[in-house]
Amino acid sequence: MESPTIKSFKLRGTRITSAQLDARHRLWATYGVDLTNQKIDLKELFGGREKVVAEIGFGMGEATIAIAQSDPETGFLAIDVHQPGIGKVLSVIEDSKIENIRVMDEDVHLIFAKMIPNDSFDAVHLFFPDPWPKTRHHKRRIVNLSFINLVADKLKVGAHFNIATDWVHYAQSMQEVFAQSDRFEGGVIRRPEWRPLTRFEGQGIRKDHEVTDLAYRKIK
Repeated sequence: MESPTIKSFKLRGTRITSAQLDARHRLWATYGVDLTNQKIDLKELFGGREKVVAEIGFGMGEATIAIAQSDPETGFLAIDVHQPGIGKVLSVIEDSKIENIRVMDEDVHLIFAKMIPNDSFDAVHLFFPDPWPKTRHHKRRIVNLSFINLVADKLKVGAHFNIATDWVHYAQSMQEVFAQSDRFEGGVIRRPEWRPLTRFEGQGIRKDHEVTDLAYRKIK
C-alpha cells in the first residue's frame, strides 16, 4: 500500500450549506459508519442483503443515489471525505427513505485495509477520480498497482471493478497499471446502461472531455 502521507484526494473548500451540515449531524448515527479496527459484517450492516457494492468518491452522490434506488436488493457502501456531498447524500437518504446506502467518511485505503473482510464486494465503483493532471502529482492518482491489488483482495472472484474517467491520459495510465496485475482481466467498455449520466459528467462532455469506461473482472 502506498505511504499514508501521499493521499489520492485533497480536502477542498467545504462551502457546506446549513442543511447539509444539519443532515451530517442528525443522520450520521443512523446511516454513517465510523472507522474502527474491527471488520464489518456487511450482510448485517445492510439488513441481510447478500450483495454489496463499494462506491468510492461519490462526490455529491448523484450517481450513487440513482444506482442504489434502481437496485434496492444490493447494499451500497458509499465512501468519500467531501463534507457537502456527505451531507447531501444523508439528506436524500432520509427524504427518499433509501434503505440500502451506508456512508463512510475516511480514506478508502484505511477503510479497506482495516474494516473490509477479503472476498466481500460484488463490485467496486470508482467514477471520475481526481486525475491529478500535473506530472509531479501523478503519484497521488488512486489507481496504482498497490490500490488495485487491495481492491482485488476485497472483491469476490468474478466481481467487477468499474471505473470511469474523463481524462484520456489517465484512462491510458489505468490500463497500463491493470496490465501489471494478474488478478484482473478486462479493459475499455461502452458506458454501462446502469451508470447514469450525471451533471458532472455532462459538464466535462460540454468541455470536449472524452469519457472512458473501464471494467475489470477479478480472476484470482
